[in-house]
Amino acid sequence: MRDLTTLPDLKLALVQSELFWQDPAANLERFEQLLAPVEGADLVILPEMFSTGFSMESAKLAEPEDGPSTQWMIKQAARMGAVVTGSLIIQAADGSYRNRLIWARPDGSMAYYDKRHLFRMAGEHKHFAAGEQQALFNLKGWNIRPLICYDLRFPVWSRDAKQTDLLLYTANWPAARRNHWNRLLPARAIENLCFVVAVNRVGEDGKGHAYSGDSKVIDFQGDVTLDCKDVTGVQCFTLKGVDLAEYRQRFPADCDADTFTLG
Repeated sequence: MRDLTTLPDLKLALVQSELFWQDPAANLERFEQLLAPVEGADLVILPEMFSTGFSMESAKLAEPEDGPSTQWMIKQAARMGAVVTGSLIIQAADGSYRNRLIWARPDGSMAYYDKRHLFRMAGEHKHFAAGEQQALFNLKGWNIRPLICYDLRFPVWSRDAKQTDLLLYTANWPAARRNHWNRLLPARAIENLCFVVAVNRVGEDGKGHAYSGDSKVIDFQGDVTLDCKDVTGVQCFTLKGVDLAEYRQRFPADCDADTFTLG
């Protein structure tokens, strides 16, 4: 059993912004400006497909695994001394197109998670290959499980009652279904006895879909402790590991969780 009382504070920077439609250079420039004043963060979180918007033109927009947007993330991570994460349209080594969350570390190393649940209502499953494995990243002793947008609707894929300290969602979640976003996020926090951090975009995309933002930090009881509403910019928040440890000791519902394996 891990000793959560030793978890240090984790400093987050949530980056909520409009996105230029299918224009990586313009988006990277915008995010570089937004990140310029950020200091002291451990983890910087960008939206889903932050360099292009939620586009299904995978063949046109895909970058290689070590492409310019990934290299930009590595550069920003090194400059800030923080992990930088967000998803991109990537052409994997096997030739498939992936909605891939990149986990860029300050030392230049990387990890990734490929989106499992592809949003069929937009035809995402026709243009991208689904991820096959969950991921669990470690940062300062925190176990962080990354997920992408539509993954939020599938609690089994999010479920991990023993290891996850922070569920991290990066998204392009439309305003038309903002009530679902705002209701499902607290549910994931409550059922997993962990923090949830979710970063969405604002503005309107090239297909005319509006996005309301609603990026937020939610604690293990489902209480919203930071709500970015529809404001463009960077919001910083510090997670207290000791708070998570104390709650799990008082309310160890994970001891009664069902065991299962994913097919």
